[in-house]
This record gives sequence, C-alpha cells and structure tokens, in this order.
Amino acid sequence: MTASDFNKILKQLRGKPAVMKKFIAHCKPKERSTGIAVQKCERCGRFGAHLSQYNLNLCRQCFREIAEEIGFEKYN
Repeated sequence: MTASDFNKILKQLRGKPAVMKKFIAHCKPKERSTGIAVQKCERCGRFGAHLSQYNLNLCRQCFREIAEEIGFEKYN
C-alpha cells in the first residue's frame, strides 16, 4: 500500500474512529531510514538527482533555479 492510498482510506474512515484507530495500528506505512524515498527535494518533491551537501536537500533542477539567491556563484 502506498502512502497516497493510505491517506485516501484515512479520509474515508474519519466518521468511524474505532475502525480508523485499528487501521492506523496495522496498516501504517513504514518510516524509512534508507533508500530513495528518504531523499526528497524539499522544494518540488522529486526523488532523483538529489543534492544533500550543505544540508540543501534539493534536486539539481531546483538548485539551478535558486543557486544565486542562496549565495552560490556561477563560474565560467
């Protein structure tokens, strides 16, 4: 079950608190400590081409867009 499926089912169970509590206890997605799902761009949510250096947590596309605003200089 994906996280989006889990959220859709939670919306349906809002009117049934006892069933929702049991569902959360048994069907909640795992908290990941490694893998591609942990490294996510904070700006757009992409998983690939992730820059975690200097605690940026951005994908390369977002980094190129805001690099000068952050204080990085482009060298030729």
